Amino acid sequence: MKTLQAQLAWISQTLSGLSKQVSKITQQVGKLTKPPKAKPGRRSVQKTSGRVARVRRDTVLDSVFDAIKRSRGGISIAQLKKKTDLGDRQLSNALYKLTKKGVVHAKARGLYVKS
Repeated sequence: MKTLQAQLAWISQTLSGLSKQVSKITQQVGKLTKPPKAKPGRRSVQKTSGRVARVRRDTVLDSVFDAIKRSRGGISIAQLKKKTDLGDRQLSNALYKLTKKGVVHAKARGLYVKS
């Protein structure tokens, strides 16, 4: 009977030790799953319901096409450079893309008109 009581006491101590270890582990897991706190001085992002109005900015293609569209008899590359403030490479790429789309065509060498 004494050995049985000793074994029960040992099991009780072991179980209480395991219980403490389990509670420590659950606390650590709880710390990992909590969202991080916002740093002071920074505003948190608030979600809005509904649509957000976006500001549309003209792209390079839009600005080149608008300049060509406004010209009556066509526009030269030098005039396009002045109106759009683009470099040689950007202007060349934009004209290439617009001609591939079929929106613009070359009336003569260096002179572009709306298709």
